Amino acid sequence: MSRGYAARLAAAALALVAALSVAACSDGAPARPEPVPGGAKALPGPVPQGLALRPTPSGVPGAPAVTGPLTDGSRVAFADLWADRPVVLVFFTSWCDQCAQRQDALSELARTYRDKVVFVGVAGEDKADDLHRYLREHRVEYPVVVDDDGAIWRSYAVREPPAVVMVAKGGALLRGWPGGVDAPTLDGKLRELVLAS
Repeated sequence: MSRGYAARLAAAALALVAALSVAACSDGAPARPEPVPGGAKALPGPVPQGLALRPTPSGVPGAPAVTGPLTDGSRVAFADLWADRPVVLVFFTSWCDQCAQRQDALSELARTYRDKVVFVGVAGEDKADDLHRYLREHRVEYPVVVDDDGAIWRSYAVREPPAVVMVAKGGALLRGWPGGVDAPTLDGKLRELVLAS
């Protein structure tokens, strides 16, 4: 091996090491993958102190207490979510035009009521990549259940997206909107039926 070739090889190796060093994290730890949108990290925090809720009307049927996988594979029980605060279920798919038209406003409403009211997406008939892209594009920051077999949709009598369901603290089924609902109307109903302040 000639001296010139060996020098070029050593220089190339040093350049590769330098490039890898620059690309690595400064503390030497491996880069952390971005959290999957709609996964367990999107579950609500503690209930805000002093959360005032309206009493649930008597004679209201209970919502189906189902369990399903979130987008990151962790499981969530709806009954655990509505045990201490109201829940809004948003049934959607990434390919639904009407869902996409209303999603940004619903995402903003969910941020407004963060931890007071739990928004939960229920995605059906979707491919994982399309669903994750939709969640990122529309800044969906609440948990999303993946209903691949349609069992949760059927338990709530949802035939096609969009649909929205409002559940009181404790699990009473307050209101449903087949065909979905716009954010201002949903906001008004949350104030009328659920939130006392």
